[in-house]
Amino acid sequence: MSPALLPKHVAAVIKYQKDALRALEMFNSVKKEEGFRHNLLSYKCMIEKLGFHGEFEAMEEVLAEMRTNIDNCLLEGVYIGAMRNYGRKRKVQEAVNVFERMDFYNCEPSVQSYNAIMNILIVYGYFNQAHKVYMRMRDKGIIPDAYTFTIRIKSFCKTSRPHAALRLLKSMPSHGCELNAVTYCTVVGGLYEENLQVDAYELFDEMLRIGLCPNITTFNKLMHTLNKKGDVQESERLLNKVLKRGLPPNLFTFNILIQGLCRKGLLSEASCMVESVAREGLSPDVVTYNTLICGLSKKFRITEAESYLQKMVNDGLEPDPFTYNSIIDGYCKLGMVQNAYKTLNDAVFKGFVPDEFTYCSLINGLCQDGDIGRAMSVFNEAQRKGLKPNSIIYNTLIKGLSKQGLILEALEVMNEMPENCGQPGIWTYNLVINGLCKMGCLVDANYLMSDAIAKGFLPDIFTFNTLINSYCKQSKMDVAIEILNSMWDHNVIPDVITYNSVLNGLCKTTKSDDVMETFMAMVEKGCVPNIVTYNILMESLCKARKLVEALSLLEEMENMGLTPDVVNFGTLINGFYENGDVDGAYQLFRRMEQQYKLLHATSTYNIMINAFSEKLHLGMSQKIFHEMIGNGCPPNNYTYRVMIDGFCKADNVDSGYNFLLEKIEKGFVPTLTTFGRVINCLCLKHRVHEAVSLVHLMVRKGIVPNTVNTIFEADKKEVAAPKIVVENLLKKSHITYCAYEILYDGIRDKKLLKKKLPKKLFT
Repeated sequence: MSPALLPKHVAAVIKYQKDALRALEMFNSVKKEEGFRHNLLSYKCMIEKLGFHGEFEAMEEVLAEMRTNIDNCLLEGVYIGAMRNYGRKRKVQEAVNVFERMDFYNCEPSVQSYNAIMNILIVYGYFNQAHKVYMRMRDKGIIPDAYTFTIRIKSFCKTSRPHAALRLLKSMPSHGCELNAVTYCTVVGGLYEENLQVDAYELFDEMLRIGLCPNITTFNKLMHTLNKKGDVQESERLLNKVLKRGLPPNLFTFNILIQGLCRKGLLSEASCMVESVAREGLSPDVVTYNTLICGLSKKFRITEAESYLQKMVNDGLEPDPFTYNSIIDGYCKLGMVQNAYKTLNDAVFKGFVPDEFTYCSLINGLCQDGDIGRAMSVFNEAQRKGLKPNSIIYNTLIKGLSKQGLILEALEVMNEMPENCGQPGIWTYNLVINGLCKMGCLVDANYLMSDAIAKGFLPDIFTFNTLINSYCKQSKMDVAIEILNSMWDHNVIPDVITYNSVLNGLCKTTKSDDVMETFMAMVEKGCVPNIVTYNILMESLCKARKLVEALSLLEEMENMGLTPDVVNFGTLINGFYENGDVDGAYQLFRRMEQQYKLLHATSTYNIMINAFSEKLHLGMSQKIFHEMIGNGCPPNNYTYRVMIDGFCKADNVDSGYNFLLEKIEKGFVPTLTTFGRVINCLCLKHRVHEAVSLVHLMVRKGIVPNTVNTIFEADKKEVAAPKIVVENLLKKSHITYCAYEILYDGIRDKKLLKKKLPKKLFT
């Protein structure tokens, strides 16, 4: 080898060598060259290469060799690099060991070393340890720099103390540290994390006013924080501000926005954003298309997802497994397994190799279709093709079998797991327990939980919640409460879902005092109630005729920081109505929209329409009905039924008859009871032709007994069907005998057949 070979040449080769171990071979081989000695640069490059690729054992050997050949006072940068590489691979203790050994090897850590180890500790949540390192640094008289402040501010933000972070930011100039955009954006992100949007936006604005503008990397991190919280509009708002400052977005900026829009279900906007990438002089990459394809597939817009797959290929990009799996999974969840297979076959032709996610999607889709045989075939096919089934594939199959009620088959598959992928975990047991509970086999579910415990798998919150909820649904409250009390023995803390199941069960079966007692115990144990909890309490108190106490829960909810919703008001309004206080119910109905600015749902409108209809205050019922339509809330089958019943009770046949025709015109199918009420009223008023026409309408709409469908000759069916319908209405007590006689004569009168209802009702 030429004597001109220098360490800088070796360092350059190491830097561009992709295989760390081959680089190490070359590094060691040049030591044999006469007159060649590695220097700090070549050692540093080699250690960095090994650490970056996770070859830590070899890295430590080179580090030890370097200590004997290089002055240790010069090695701080190498130690910092080693710490960061350990941190990148989540080896926090090893990073700490490197830091602690620096003193021992006569390399005094400076503020840069302290910053490096504090940052690693904070990234992985060791906040107390990071604070101790900071205090040690101060005790040694080392002055913190701007990066130290940023790291400490990040710690405050990660521990939900953004205002402490803000105070620290404001104190930086007094400690001789210049304010910078990275530190500002860290605090802004912390404020957004705690939903302090106004404070965050004002601080971001302040940063720009004093002339600090983040670089695109720093800004993208802030965008990522906002999009994780689903605040896409705020992201766009900040982006518009920095664009005016001349900061050009990069592709990563657009990818973050597209991901945020997809998470919010704003897929049309996400599609437009993909199109706008090119207008900014950028080209969408695989991540851009994958994000949109995944978002479209999750919302079952598979045709659009396929079109973007084609566009991706046309742009010269190669779809990866994530692309194909997103579309295959979307088809399977839609129940379109054949389409999924078509996409899979096309992908395989282009070189795609199905992986565990592909097989999971297919198995899940086939199980949802009830095609268990094919699901098992796909499972076996995966094994034949050399894909060793893991717990994900096994759990998918077990979940599908359990949902179909095939518990024995699910248990058989579960028993195979130890041979192929290790012991089934508690999640696997939960799937079968859930299946048993849905079938009502609670004793077997309890036995299976005991079996899991015996095998060393401790039940989790999902196990207990599934069992407790199922026992509550069967009104076996003693067993449910016994299981609730046993949770503490397994170190599982009941959550709000646990207590809500128990409270709901007690509400259906016992006195309100028991419900309130359980609620108080829940609060005492530190479990915070949610709006579902309060809804159960309201229902229980209303049943006990304790309306004032039920109403007071609205204020209590607000004091707890909860906003009552339409369901809470629906429960209270219904409670007042069922206790005979229609005026009180109506006041609440109005209070809901005026004080709480909540839009009524069909359910709340229906409660009030029914309340006034029962009191025969049909003017109010009609007023609310028209208000409902005017507010864009469509009436449902129940709304029309209640209105028709009210009109019939009030002997307002015309309105009842017209509402029935309108109901049918809107596509709703009235019950036999509703038809019977209107027909009775028409017969009572001797409006036989209209009553007979309704019978013929029932025949045309197929609202007939099964007997009619056994008559295959059209002529005979046309004659016999109306008679059978009338007899059926009498048999089921939907019409009186008097109405029956009138109708029976009427349907035989051919003159009446000429008087038809509007043609559009017969289409």
